[in-house]
Amino acid sequence: MSTNQEKGFPERFLGKKYPETMEDLPIAAIVPWPGSTLDVTTHAWRTFRPVINQDKCVRCRLCWIYCPDGAILEVDEEYTTSTGKKYKVTFKVDYDHCKGCGICANECPVKAIEMVPEMK
Repeated sequence: MSTNQEKGFPERFLGKKYPETMEDLPIAAIVPWPGSTLDVTTHAWRTFRPVINQDKCVRCRLCWIYCPDGAILEVDEEYTTSTGKKYKVTFKVDYDHCKGCGICANECPVKAIEMVPEMK
């Protein structure tokens, strides 16, 4: 991973040093430069994490659409359910960027996503 200066960002933003890690961000901070959310992992404060039950999932993509962090990934992996139904895609969670907000579980029409306590 490169530093902000190597990416072409100035060392300071509005008189303050650019944060290099999530821990450097002030409380209720915004990420002040575009495209930086891939570099700053945000999973450290998560208390619950989503787990997708692939057998229940109907591939409606609502979790993928509503995730505010883009942490739901559509992967080109075939999956066959226990009842024999075949799907060409699988949905997975990018746990480095998932904040555990639960929006994906709330929006899932078949309740295929369960929020489970985070194990540290």
